[in-house]
Amino acid sequence: MNVVIIGGVAGGMSVATRLRRLIEDASIVVIERSAHVSYANCGLPYYVGGVIEDEAALLLQTPESLHERFRIDVRVHSEALSIDAKARRVRVRNLDSDEEYELAYDALVLSPGASPVVPPIPGIERAYPLRTVEDVERLTSVVQDAPRHAVVIGGGFIGLEIAENLVHRGIATRIVEASTQLLAPLDPEMAALVAEEVVRQGVELHLGTSVSTIGPTSVHLSSGEVIDADLVVLAIGVRPDTALAREAGLDIGSRGGIAVNGFNQTSDPTIYALGDAAEKMDALDGSATLVPLANIANRHGRLVADHIAGVPVRPRTTIGTAIVKVFDLTVATTGWNEKRLATAGRSAIAIHTHPSSHAGYYPGARPMSLKILVDPTSGALLGAQGVGTEGVDKRIDVLATAIRGGIGAAELADLELAYAPPFGSAKDPVNMLGYVAGNVLSGLERTAQWHEVEELRSRGVTILDVRSRGEFERGSLPDAVNIPVDELRERRDEIAQGPVMVFCQVGQRGHVATQILNQWGLDVRNLDGGYATWSHSPAFSPTLETLSH
Repeated sequence: MNVVIIGGVAGGMSVATRLRRLIEDASIVVIERSAHVSYANCGLPYYVGGVIEDEAALLLQTPESLHERFRIDVRVHSEALSIDAKARRVRVRNLDSDEEYELAYDALVLSPGASPVVPPIPGIERAYPLRTVEDVERLTSVVQDAPRHAVVIGGGFIGLEIAENLVHRGIATRIVEASTQLLAPLDPEMAALVAEEVVRQGVELHLGTSVSTIGPTSVHLSSGEVIDADLVVLAIGVRPDTALAREAGLDIGSRGGIAVNGFNQTSDPTIYALGDAAEKMDALDGSATLVPLANIANRHGRLVADHIAGVPVRPRTTIGTAIVKVFDLTVATTGWNEKRLATAGRSAIAIHTHPSSHAGYYPGARPMSLKILVDPTSGALLGAQGVGTEGVDKRIDVLATAIRGGIGAAELADLELAYAPPFGSAKDPVNMLGYVAGNVLSGLERTAQWHEVEELRSRGVTILDVRSRGEFERGSLPDAVNIPVDELRERRDEIAQGPVMVFCQVGQRGHVATQILNQWGLDVRNLDGGYATWSHSPAFSPTLETLSH
């Protein structure tokens, strides 16, 4: 069997090494345009910042090591020019010698990855992308010359990682993001927590504006502002590299990636596609999606190798679990966010909590913010987001596993999670999400969301702050009446007749108050996530651009 693999990073090398373990006598040739294969591109920003000091640490394998152990023919500095699907041949150019030749295949695997989005703006050639080892080498050489001012275009995962690492190098850094928030996979009230941390670390944010021109030492924004920029880094995003597939007549999907079936076969069953270039199937609705993550590329690489070798495989959908370090914060997400659900016309119950990373009485407990989205009819868990300094990764992994395993939101309360005071609480934050979901889904409690507060106020709903007097005096919702929960029964006569929205700091005391008022026959809602969620939301916070200055 002759197998040709185009692209030698996560997906392509996973196919090659797994296939060799399954078929010892197969001819396996890997074509890679760059000088490196099997490198850790997720670690590239940390090499720029000097956190990872040795570039070799990013190079997981070399062509020599892959040949020595797996007898894989890895050809770097080689570019696949075209595919003749009828003849099953690939035309290749050696970029060092300019020699061209053809390779015959029985199975062809496309794993060319994705290319940085490069907008057509004047001066864009000054901007440095960050996608390959060669990219990071060029950028690092500039960073070592100690530029004073850097501008990062794009406030997504890569943009935030590179901004952090430029700050680590002592470079004054600004982020320009066309959207009104950082990290599009997050909902705005969760993204606001990230923006506050970024600003706290000295990064200047310019949100809701774009770069119109890049000059020799500055960047001009669409807002009219001009900011200093000795260094410009391009981190807007990526788009699937589909040029070869298009020229070969393969189907391109609705999201702009190579269309594949559950076995990652393209419209030509002898040609497979995976990684950033290929579309995936979303687990929630079966639609096509693009998820440029290494773990999915590795998983699909194994699936492709198994299918080529005739090993039974199970097609898998994706829920898009991702995590990023942003200075002192851990930010993670899985499944759909509220914005995407609303766009799709799907109703969802949002639940916010603000637990501690472990038992509060054990030293070192740190706060986090969690959000889950729940189908109001089935109780299915649709998505989750987390922001905090400790313990977020564990909770998102549990929630991602719950989504994958079909565990309902209320059933989160039943999970038996490891507990000891240094690691968690007897009621783990995930369990607590389940308890809240159970209350809401059963009708025991009605909630209000941060973005509904103003509308409730305009309707004359009583806003009842059940926190302590000291908390109330430090800040509260507009027009709120303060009756601490412990005084509620004695001060019943002070509560006006009519609808009431109760709130406390995070929602727990509000729940107690809600149950009391419910049993008095009042129409009452508890503000989901309490004052902590509302006070970090766009409903309260100054605009983030103002905050950055």
